[in-house]
Amino acid sequence: MELQRGQAQTEKAPISDDKIIELYWSRDEKAIEETDLKYKKYLFSIAYNIVRDRLDCEECLNDTYLGAWNAMPPSRPQVLKAFLTTIMRRTAIKRYHSNLRKRMIPSEMTVSLSELEDLIADDESMDTACDAERLGRIISDFVRSLSDRRQFIFMSRYYVADPIDTIASDLHLSRSTVNKELAAIREALREKLESEGYSV
Repeated sequence: MELQRGQAQTEKAPISDDKIIELYWSRDEKAIEETDLKYKKYLFSIAYNIVRDRLDCEECLNDTYLGAWNAMPPSRPQVLKAFLTTIMRRTAIKRYHSNLRKRMIPSEMTVSLSELEDLIADDESMDTACDAERLGRIISDFVRSLSDRRQFIFMSRYYVADPIDTIASDLHLSRSTVNKELAAIREALREKLESEGYSV
């Protein structure tokens, strides 16, 4: 019977994001169940790209759901998927750094960040938190100036830490085309940062 109930649940159609948000605002614990039904696979993939450990991913999922529960209210996200992505990414990166202190772990996050390390200084080299905030605004403006396809590629690679092959598959492009797009994006970002006074 447990299996049958589980099967029935997986066949249930997800409800709209607006309805899920209303459940959070009503403090209805069904909000987490509906979030899990609709976004578990997507959120799990983000965590796995970063931490590369299934048990850690499960814990990151639980922490993400708790984070959403604690944030709504007062926050009312305009785009629930983006809201959950931000919570999961922060949660997984925190777990990644915790794991990194314990042992070296292979991670797509390590690879994707290494591609940008020549362009963006780490936090310790920033003069002030204000400077870090300004850099964040510059990069955000840069990403918004990109074409839809390049925005997708940038966010997939450097925000969600998707592998190159996944991005290529999502866009029906070859791996080499995605690599060329990423190289062009990095060069454009380099020029943007230099024009704003950052030495890269």
